[in-house]
Amino acid sequence: MNQVLKLLLEQPDLSTEQMAQVLNISVEEVTRQLEQLKKDRVLLGWRPVLNLGKEEDGVVRAVIEVRITPERGGGYNRLAERISRFDEVDSCYLMSGAYDLLVFVTGPSLQKVAAFVSEKLAPLEGVLSTSTHFLLRSYKEHGFLLEGPQSEGELLKVAP
Repeated sequence: MNQVLKLLLEQPDLSTEQMAQVLNISVEEVTRQLEQLKKDRVLLGWRPVLNLGKEEDGVVRAVIEVRITPERGGGYNRLAERISRFDEVDSCYLMSGAYDLLVFVTGPSLQKVAAFVSEKLAPLEGVLSTSTHFLLRSYKEHGFLLEGPQSEGELLKVAP
């Protein structure tokens, strides 16, 4: 694995200067490698890890299991790519198991997400069924705990 990419995954908050110092290479070399990763479409973007539970307005997130019919000559790809183009869709994955696609969706309200599923996703030709699960609370996002660390001596409450 590329040294710069590995460092990005391990310590994403480092500046290019800090990365150069850690890797013992020049800032120009770090920049060149980052540009190459972008050109090769390995590094597609950079997103902060947010604790949306702290946001006043909030965002509704849902995970949707989608069963689809594979197309002759295209398999699952054509329909998966079509679903991925919807603005509401954050991520779309081909899965093995009881369903074919796992789709992560965001919206401003439960009603908007439900409308997306019933009016845009479910009616698509080739979609056999959907199962929507609304995310109620996040405990960990992309390796980051969202609440403060629990003290070692503190036991979880089991009963009131």
